[in-house]
Amino acid sequence: MLAAVAAGGALGGLCRYGLGLLIPVGPNGFPWATFWTNASGSLLLGALLVIAENRYSSRYVRPFFATGLLGAYTTFSTLAVEAGLLTGGGAPEVAALYCGATLIAGVAAAWIGMRLGGSLSG
Repeated sequence: MLAAVAAGGALGGLCRYGLGLLIPVGPNGFPWATFWTNASGSLLLGALLVIAENRYSSRYVRPFFATGLLGAYTTFSTLAVEAGLLTGGGAPEVAALYCGATLIAGVAAAWIGMRLGGSLSG
């Protein structure tokens, strides 16, 4: 099971890094790359866990996707660091908007993902 988590984590980390390269952020700008990483990860997590629960009985599917792939893809620590840098850099309103929007988008995306996962897995 540890190998499944490690393999998923390596893939998830590379995906997050790539998205960060595609969406650069200037000083005190809204951290769009992390925002979209966490929102899309929440959507995928909701969908994949419902699909895995309904379709697959392998004990390696959930650790690979949830803990490994999406655990490494999404990032709470980067959210916290970016919010701290925004606050310390004189943009506390951007930090507050970033944290609030990430929370709302993450919960909404997970809910949508669970609904999609349910409809895809029957």
